[in-house]
Amino acid sequence: MTKIAIIAGDGNLPIYIGNNLLNKNYDVTFLSLNSKNNKFYIDHKIIDINIISIKKILNILDSNKIKNIIFAGSIKRPSIKDIGFDIQTFLLAKNLLLEKKGDNNLLVSIKKYFETKGYIFFNWTKYCKELFSTELNLTNIKPSKIANLNLLKAKSVYQIYKKLDIGQAMIVQNQLVLGLEAIEGTDELIKRCSHYKRKGDNGILIKFSKKNQSNLIDIPVIGLDTIIKLKKYNYEGVFLQKNKCIVLDKKQIIDYANKNKLFISSLELN
Repeated sequence: MTKIAIIAGDGNLPIYIGNNLLNKNYDVTFLSLNSKNNKFYIDHKIIDINIISIKKILNILDSNKIKNIIFAGSIKRPSIKDIGFDIQTFLLAKNLLLEKKGDNNLLVSIKKYFETKGYIFFNWTKYCKELFSTELNLTNIKPSKIANLNLLKAKSVYQIYKKLDIGQAMIVQNQLVLGLEAIEGTDELIKRCSHYKRKGDNGILIKFSKKNQSNLIDIPVIGLDTIIKLKKYNYEGVFLQKNKCIVLDKKQIIDYANKNKLFISSLELN
């Protein structure tokens, strides 16, 4: 049986991935970076770890004879004042963590670091297809003609925006871009852009991946909170990049969107 360690950051994405793999008879251990999230892992193998001590993480992996690893959930970037200077952490911090690079480049660099130590990033995505947006229309509600016009504007902007290692979302209303996701995250983008709306259509959210984004780390995710905010701030719905965006609690999200007349659709982006 293949042994896998999920290095689990904040949120419940790690448990969704873990449960999918457990159901497929993989041996999964959760290495929890935040003990407050341990409620998600009741009745699972769990070990508390700290990102500031890479040496301890490597020792845990080695002592448990685990070579296959997964990073999932949001991870706070440590600062120089937080780091416990064992040699492995020092080398990682010096070369990676303290560089001024975006989240995707940073995560790719961390991935390469672990790979140089002999660990394998397990391609969990091909075993968890049900977590992704795969249907053209997830909801009974379909995007309006105006929403599709807004989408055309978003797609034209995306051709430039995708090259930048910043956010993964955009708000468009009246065929005008109201905002691009930055450090604040998607839910705050939705709230922020609600103040910029003008008379006209309700506006849409588009969620997509960055250019050359790893399909194993930093994958776009939406949850119920995002859909609730779309309703609260009176948006028409959301377009998700097909097969690239994870939809947590998919049935619950679809039911809520149908009830509240929001559309959720998938699209191909080149």
